[in-house]
Formats: sequence, C-alpha cells, structure tokens
Amino acid sequence: MTTTLRPTGPLQETPDGVKTRAYRVCVNSRPVGAVELGTDPAFGPTAGVVRALRIEEPDRGRGRGTVAALAAEEVLRGWGCRQVLASAPAGAEAAAGLLRVLGYAERSVTMVKEPAGEVQELPPGVTERAMAAGEFGQWSAGADARFAAHWADRGMTREQARLRAAAGRRQILPDGLRTPGTAFRVLVAEGSVVGRVWVARQEVAGLPGAHVYEVAVGEGHRGRGHGRSLMGVAERVAAGWGAARLGLHVFTDNTPAVRLYDALGYRVTERHFVKPLL
Repeated sequence: MTTTLRPTGPLQETPDGVKTRAYRVCVNSRPVGAVELGTDPAFGPTAGVVRALRIEEPDRGRGRGTVAALAAEEVLRGWGCRQVLASAPAGAEAAAGLLRVLGYAERSVTMVKEPAGEVQELPPGVTERAMAAGEFGQWSAGADARFAAHWADRGMTREQARLRAAAGRRQILPDGLRTPGTAFRVLVAEGSVVGRVWVARQEVAGLPGAHVYEVAVGEGHRGRGHGRSLMGVAERVAAGWGAARLGLHVFTDNTPAVRLYDALGYRVTERHFVKPLL
C-alpha cells in the first residue's frame, strides 16, 4: 500500500512570504487523515512547520503517520526549507515519541502557571520600578539588532532581516512603553539595575492571561536569586491585570531557567521539536 499526501487546495502565501497548504493523507487514494504544512513566521522562509498531522483511528498503528511525516518533509524541502518544526501537547507521548524516532530534537517548551493570588515579596534591599524611556531606547536598539541577526541566520538578506525585525517590533510594541497591555519592569539591588522583565496581556489556553516575553538578569548579577524576583514581579503585574494564567516559552537547554520555572509552579503544556532537512 502507498501512503501519499494530496493537496486539498492551492498553496497560500502572504505578502511577507509565509506559506501554508492543507493535504489529505491517502492510502491507495483512500483518505486516512490530514496534515497542514507551512513556513513559520517566527523563524523565516527556510523553516517549515508540520501542523495538525492526524491519522483516523482505524488506520493508526500501521505506520501511516510515519510515512505521512516523511512525505511532509519532502514537500518542505521542495519549498526550500532547511529545517522543519513540529509541536506536541504535554502528555501526548505517542506524538512526541514519533517525532524523536524521526530524528526531531526537543528544542523548547511552553510553560503555564495559574497564579495562586499571593505573590512573594522582594528580598530586603531589592526593589522594582517601571523601565525609563532612556532605558527602553537602549533596550530597543539592542533588540532590533538581535532580531535582525535572528532573521539573517534563517535565510533573509540583511535588509530583509532589518525590515522584518522593525516590523515585528512595531506589531508587538506599536507605541513602545506606552503600548496598551504591556509592562517593562526593572529590578534594582543596592542602587543598580540588575535585570528586567517584559510582560504583556495575552490570551493563554483560551483564558485571559499574560505572557512573559523576556526575563533577563545582568551577567554580573546572576546566581543571586534575581531571576526568581523578576518572575515574582511578572506574576504581580499579571495579577493586577486579572490574568487567570501566565505563560512563557523557554529553550530546553536553558537548564537553570527550566528548573526555576518548575520550582515556581509552572507546568509544561507543549513541547517544540526541530529537525534539519539535509
């Protein structure tokens, strides 16, 4: 029996180059499932993504999903993708196991916490305040450079990367520090800024919530509990917004951060995998 992918509609492409196309998974022309392929807007045109691969119950356990995933990779290679991304909900061990067997490596996780209401106080001698306009300007300039390098590493020209980075910041922070539903806070210890946290209102798993976009402790101030304090600040901001959930995204190899979030009561809700397309 032959397992193939058959398009259910034309290839869709947005003005900024993001592609999507839906397919039926067929065995000898008989539909047994479906899959949607695309390129990931967060990683650029050379990163393909496999979304919602599904095999119908009567045809599971026969290798249909494995063959369909390999066929999807061939489609993405034809689009010029150099890597493929896929995600699996926490607890979906069969899906995660299939990805690992196919050579995918876990790169990052999404974690969520339901704040309990009472947030820990900051340690003695440590305070927090809103980020000043000048500090935001310095952060913004550095962030644009980092984001542009991120895009250039994923196949864009330097000019395309610069424009994409600027467009992304305008979308997320159209009014800078005054963007509604956005909070930039800095942590101060012994009169010096030792870290920052960026939190934004965002629906999390279908409920009103907030998302921690960035938490950073200055290199000379690490290992002193400031990361824990910054997460407490983020939770206090989210609680003030009435957020039912607080989410974040962390790379799996950032072991200290993963351990911190786990200790603070965050739970993994989704695992994200990557595989190079040689």
